[in-house]
Amino acid sequence: MKYLHTMLRVRDLEQALDFFVNKLGLQEIRRSDYEKGRFSLVFLGPAPDQPVIELTWNWDQTEPYSLGRFFGHVAFQVDDIYATCARLEAQGVTIHRPPRDGYMAFIKSPDGHSVELLQAGNPRPPAEPWLSMPNTGEW
Repeated sequence: MKYLHTMLRVRDLEQALDFFVNKLGLQEIRRSDYEKGRFSLVFLGPAPDQPVIELTWNWDQTEPYSLGRFFGHVAFQVDDIYATCARLEAQGVTIHRPPRDGYMAFIKSPDGHSVELLQAGNPRPPAEPWLSMPNTGEW
């Protein structure tokens, strides 16, 4: 058995792509539009041979989706947790759980999906402004 993908429903595909592609750095691997069913599937990942996120965009969905507790988060390993969080914060992304420990942070997509960021290798030494930054929201 191998991991294939995590599916996330999104209400605004362009906003979701801005977050996952332009801000997080994933690439669009493939896309399928289903005119009869009025939905699109967009697969994003770090590379074509890696696990992916499947964004499901139902064209006529206008209300936010209820998220429920059944969804936990998607996780990405990053080379420098501090630089990644600083870049995302500069792009307007809220850091809900700052990387105070030099290892883990949580942010959210525009649709409210929790995204965990984990430092590759050993944790980085604790550093400001992250060390004293409080948690905000839920993740």
